[in-house]
Amino acid sequence: MLQGTGSDVGKSLLVAGLCRAFARRGLAVRPFKPQNMSNNAAVTADGGEIGRAQALQARAAGVAPCTDMNPVLLKPQSDVGAQIVVQGRVTGTAKARDYHALKPELMPRVIESFTRLGRAADLVLVEGAGSPAEVNLRAGDIANMGFAEAADVPVALIGDVDRGGVIASLVGTFALLEDTERARIKAVIINKFRGDPALFTDALEIIQARTGAACLGVVPYFAAARRLPAEDAVALDGVNGARVMPGPNAIKIAVPRFARIANFDDLDPLRAEPDVALDIVEPGRALPGDADLVLLPGSKATRADLADLHAQGWAVDIAAHLRRGDWLMGLCGGYQMLGRSVSDPAGSEGAPGVSEGLGLLAVETTLTADKTLTPVSGRDAESGEAVSGYEMHTGVTDGPDRARPMLILDGGPAGARSADGRVLGCYVHGLFAADGFRHAFLNRLKRRAQSGLAYEALVDETLDALADHLEQALDLDRMLELARA
Repeated sequence: MLQGTGSDVGKSLLVAGLCRAFARRGLAVRPFKPQNMSNNAAVTADGGEIGRAQALQARAAGVAPCTDMNPVLLKPQSDVGAQIVVQGRVTGTAKARDYHALKPELMPRVIESFTRLGRAADLVLVEGAGSPAEVNLRAGDIANMGFAEAADVPVALIGDVDRGGVIASLVGTFALLEDTERARIKAVIINKFRGDPALFTDALEIIQARTGAACLGVVPYFAAARRLPAEDAVALDGVNGARVMPGPNAIKIAVPRFARIANFDDLDPLRAEPDVALDIVEPGRALPGDADLVLLPGSKATRADLADLHAQGWAVDIAAHLRRGDWLMGLCGGYQMLGRSVSDPAGSEGAPGVSEGLGLLAVETTLTADKTLTPVSGRDAESGEAVSGYEMHTGVTDGPDRARPMLILDGGPAGARSADGRVLGCYVHGLFAADGFRHAFLNRLKRRAQSGLAYEALVDETLDALADHLEQALDLDRMLELARA
């Protein structure tokens, strides 16, 4: 099990790279995360949902994702708290305090999934959540040491040297744990190192002297991680400042960052295009007036994010954007916002009621208790290019503009377009990973030469590069010995 001294220390990425590295050695590898909190989710073949990070880790291991890889998924919503997904199915919602009371009831389901997953595996790589040093949350814990002790698995503790204070974070974590928990930590990993690792030798000696745990390796910073789907929205922080700006003729795409943004990995293939400037617009900033496309992303709480969209003045910016003759697309929750109204009679996202939509598509949405979770494939209605992805939403959308579908899926027409074709939306996530469709759509916005980007191949190339990176930095043989012991 890989636990971390805090959030965003690189647990998800290391597990993905290790899945690929050990799978290349001929082992049957499975990723597992007992409890995840993220609105970036993926649909499994059996119609369940798990965290996006576990789907990427499964891909790295060369196996199809399944619900046992992430038996508890928490999806933050608005004032109703978080949606609770157990073994791929929504079981309800709960406030934080109420959820902590539920955790002891969830541990048997977690162990059940872990046991079932292990039957087909030579090696299970388990990812913790947050930090085991959050001892105020230790009672009933299913995410870190609570799981490790229940499943009797050894632990490697990851520290992030890039953020500073890595010695204190590792030693402090040990200090806060119980004796049995400290004994379970067999090694530490130093992640995101920049510079000469030889300069860190003294630090490693101090860490081992204070904790008794040897270091499995110092992992240099892996800049190519930005090419891989991220686990949660913290990855969007500072993304504009980190990017390489395309040239003056770039296609400019503006994406308002909703408070409850979901499945934002839809944007990754666009960001990877060399002639696309993707601008994540933070609250407090107007949508740029020179955007070729405004893309409304998915949302875990459509009505709440729609209210925020109006409060930010983004609806006014969108109206001006369309008057200039530019394009507007909505995906999933963003598609629902484009219609005339979003009604929630049962209060599935909060208080029951009806929200006025942007009125840019002649459709209406009614939110329902039932959740659609299904892989889909088909073609783009305009270009005929193949598309594939998945639907993950509550609600039914219908109206006159559905007569002009955006997509023709195997199950029938999907989505809607305005009469002039410049406003369009659908429920399908993952569309832009299809190279032919992505080029055809971008070519509508601005004439361009096809870049040659093969997005799915790029993801696998990056996973291979990550595995190579970890093979050089970590003692994987020792890690296997610890697991087998």
